[in-house]
This record gives sequence, C-alpha cells and structure tokens, in this order.
Amino acid sequence: MSVSTPRLELRGATDDLLEQLVPVVRAGLADAHPPPFDDPMSLYETDPDVRVQKWLQGIWRGRGSVTADFWRLNLVVLIDGHPSGMQDIIGSGFDTYGTVVTFSWLSAELRGRRLGREMREAALQLCFEGFEAAEASSEAFLDNVGSNRVSQTLGYERNGTTWASRRGQPEQMHRWRITREKWLPTRRSDIRMTGVDACRQAFGQNL
Repeated sequence: MSVSTPRLELRGATDDLLEQLVPVVRAGLADAHPPPFDDPMSLYETDPDVRVQKWLQGIWRGRGSVTADFWRLNLVVLIDGHPSGMQDIIGSGFDTYGTVVTFSWLSAELRGRRLGREMREAALQLCFEGFEAAEASSEAFLDNVGSNRVSQTLGYERNGTTWASRRGQPEQMHRWRITREKWLPTRRSDIRMTGVDACRQAFGQNL
C-alpha cells in the first residue's frame, strides 16, 4: 500500500525497500538529536551491524504479532523515489477504541525541510480516512522541539505527560492527541492512497 503527497510517498515496508534503507541505518543517519525513546527497533546502537540487526528484527517481529486490537504498520518514506526514513502507525487498542499512535524518523541530511510535518499529515490521512480511526496520538520528549511543534501546528491538543526511557535513562514526554472531528476541517485534498482495503483486511478490520 502507499500514501502519496506532492513531496513524498509512504510505502509499505517490503524487504526490498528495507534493504535499500539499510545504508541509512548503518551510517547512523536515523539517529536524532535529541535521541528518540527506546523503541524496540533501537536506532542508536553503537555497533552499526547490531543497529541494523535490531532495527530489522523489530520490524520482522511486528509482522508476526498482528491482531485486530494491536498492529504496527511500517511505512518507508520515499523522497524523490529514494528510501529516506520511516513512518510507523501503531494501532493500540484499535479494535476496541479506534486509537492509533505515530512514530517516525528521517535521514539526518533531510531534516529541517518540513518533511516531518508532511509525513505526519500523510499518516493522519491514512489513519482517519483510510482506517477510520477515532483518535491519533503522538509523544515526544520535552526537548524534542521539532516533533512537539509539528503536533501543535497540526492541531493536536496537549494530553498531559508520561515517562519513557531514552538510552536507558528515564525522561519525561509531552503527550498529544487529535480526534477525527478535529482533523476533518484540515483534511488535505492532494493526498492519494492505494491498497488500503487489503491492509485493513490483513489487520482484521471489517470493511
């Protein structure tokens, strides 16, 4: 499946696309400053081989643990046709509550071009229009100015704080949420989606 905007494409993370993205992860270009939370697919292991291995294992492990109530959709970000990052959508309690969480990273040399916002807008279109989610949330450490700014700009509302570990150390995070009703007035008309129904069926959703 894919989601396309005028600036980028989010495409289902096939093994072929992941292989093309390996050099970015191996080179450490997926790491960020400030660093992200300790995701199961750690992107900041010191050893490049271990970093790639954990990243791939996290994706493959997620493929094998899909239920209607919990799933993780891995989407590769293509900029000018080149794999340059990932945008993940996690259906947490989805079958019961219709809630999703987003997580993303972009190769270091492409940051600062508003592509992170474009990625999030594409993800929200897929969540709300494609999957008919009720609510989307995002979390970012207090010092992650870029991610927090994207959430605020796109109309998310602050939803308290939480804790997560970052390189093994506890840090506080802002929590953000946006409902389908809040998103609808800002819906973009230039985002195209393909293969959504097949993806929903794979996640056990009733069409």
